Amino acid sequence: MSKKEVFSVCGMCTVRCPIMVDVEDGEIRFIQGNPHSPLKGALCARGAAGPALEADAERPQHPMIRQGARGEGKWARVSWDEAFDYIADKLKGLMEQHGPRTVLFSDRGGPFVDLHQGFMRALGSPNYCNHDVSCARNVQHASRSVTGLPRTELVHDYSNAKHIVLQTRNIFEAINVAEVNSVLDGIDKGCELTCIDIRATVTASKADNFFMIRPGTDYAFNLAVIHELLHKGLYDKAYAELWIKDLDRLRTFVEPYSPAWAARECGVEERAITTLVKDLAKAAPAVIWHPGWMTARFKDSFYVSRTAYIINALLGSIGAKGGLPLASTPKDVGRKGLKKLVDLFPKPEEKRADGVGWRLPAHDAGPGLVHKAYEAIETGDPYPVTAYIAMRHDPLMAMPDPDAIRRIWDKLDLLVSVTFTWSDTAWYSDVVLPLSPYLSRESIIAQKGGLKPQFFYRQRALPPRFETKADWEILCGLAERLGIESFAFKSIEDIWAYQLQDTGVTVEDLSKKGFVGLASEPRYLAVEDLKFTTPSGKIEMRSEKWENAGYDSLKPYESPSAPAGEDQFRIAFGRVGTHTQGHTVNNPLLAEQFPENVLWINAGRAKALGIKDGDTVTVSSGSHTGKIKAFVTEFIHPEAAFMVHGFGHDLPVESRARGRGVSDNCLMPGGLAVESAPGGGLAMQEFFITVRKV
Repeated sequence: MSKKEVFSVCGMCTVRCPIMVDVEDGEIRFIQGNPHSPLKGALCARGAAGPALEADAERPQHPMIRQGARGEGKWARVSWDEAFDYIADKLKGLMEQHGPRTVLFSDRGGPFVDLHQGFMRALGSPNYCNHDVSCARNVQHASRSVTGLPRTELVHDYSNAKHIVLQTRNIFEAINVAEVNSVLDGIDKGCELTCIDIRATVTASKADNFFMIRPGTDYAFNLAVIHELLHKGLYDKAYAELWIKDLDRLRTFVEPYSPAWAARECGVEERAITTLVKDLAKAAPAVIWHPGWMTARFKDSFYVSRTAYIINALLGSIGAKGGLPLASTPKDVGRKGLKKLVDLFPKPEEKRADGVGWRLPAHDAGPGLVHKAYEAIETGDPYPVTAYIAMRHDPLMAMPDPDAIRRIWDKLDLLVSVTFTWSDTAWYSDVVLPLSPYLSRESIIAQKGGLKPQFFYRQRALPPRFETKADWEILCGLAERLGIESFAFKSIEDIWAYQLQDTGVTVEDLSKKGFVGLASEPRYLAVEDLKFTTPSGKIEMRSEKWENAGYDSLKPYESPSAPAGEDQFRIAFGRVGTHTQGHTVNNPLLAEQFPENVLWINAGRAKALGIKDGDTVTVSSGSHTGKIKAFVTEFIHPEAAFMVHGFGHDLPVESRARGRGVSDNCLMPGGLAVESAPGGGLAMQEFFITVRKV
């Protein structure tokens, strides 16, 4: 009998929590959070369902090449050699005709993307993208426009906070376990929690203060908070003098947006807003006004996130312990960082197909804007994009108007899906390459910044059950077929050795606990030592970069549209603790726990429509109609109807998920063109649905 403990990284969502896996005789006996991790290792329900994913015979088991029409479900089982040769031959022909720029790649982001970006550099294409237009692009660009820093370089120091405001961040359901534990630590030490949402979430149930606001009025709420801070003199004047630029312009801009005005617009009490501001000022600078996580919601979501950062700045929280201290890199703590795979190749000189960096000079070129890349597929402007590799990314479930996306993809000559579960995108692809689930694959070493930066890695806990491969095996295998020998690594050990050069860290060091910390103590900067990468070097109320690109820094507020009829509602969606978007709803364990989504509808509105709790209703928008059970409750704003995202699957290969609930993104006709343009994020809650009892 053989037993071993394997330190690894969960892969059931994008958070990638550190884990320890007990393996006995080649079988997983137990998974838990890594007990050595400073991130307070623990697992949510999704992470605990990893073994069920491994055992699931309904996931892709071997490479497949499409035989019939796209989406018809006719496949030929092939070997890995045949799949690699097929893809490589296609890519060679297309790149010879159009250049390497013709290849597009997208993934779900995360700590291991250096491998994916390195592969695209190896091809010579600038067109790496990730999923973030349907998640946090607005937050990223809001942070850039105010501080110059990416959002990941501002740490949320929850455990030391005295007041946390969660706005468009349902932290106890869209779970990042380390964050949840840190928030609970802060609450144990007396931290006050405020929640701003359109419905009473689990997060709201834990809050000291809950504002159930009218959908689409978050920006109004934030403007009123800024108004109160400035006009009552409750902001940190010394901090503002040192770091904030164009404060007078901000003061003039918010003049019309008083708490009394916002109370009417948002549907809350004026006194509650003014009391909140007093409480924040009292707790400052140990305050976190969260700028949001999934903010692909409204046309003004960029400004919601931007004003969140401005509120943090006015309270002196940016850079402060218990607020948003600046993250440290290995260099900041006297260590050398990992050697990057992208550095094996020069940066492509070709401009990006999505326009980022030239048509859109304010936006980050790193992950780009994938919906804009789809425009290039459709139009051929600025050049033909003819091949697309989707790596663990399901745009047909994650993005609005999937029928429109399919029509665009029909112009592609090659569509490849790399996935460990079936998805709508995989079903519509030309080639499906089965990715080993996280328990049976290893990954490149990752680097995590923060108050205490670290390296960490994923090891295989057990061999693959089917004919699946790790992501590095797939991309390095393709590189070999394409004749790119410098990226055709033969083993993960070779990649690890390359990454660790000159770091002073060995694989043996990593294997002891699954990570190597690079600092013994958290690093906080004194307020005078902060550094911001805006043109002025300060926190900018007016962003010259964004205004030069044609956007307002401080945009006048526009009241959101209201439902037009008694049976019309603004569609809203979100997460639940037992599922990760659409790719866990067929998991045997998780499907049993949460088999289908329901439609939250306000009790008063439901009564007027003759709808009772548990009734089946139809929801429709444009040409799409679905059936779903009603959850009638007082705890949602009357203008909104809410459903958990990721349901409504209709693939015959998913017996547990098929026909369960409704897919929210199918109810968003024309949604690829509805966005918060300054932030680059889609606006997926600007749609109205009709709800009727069956």
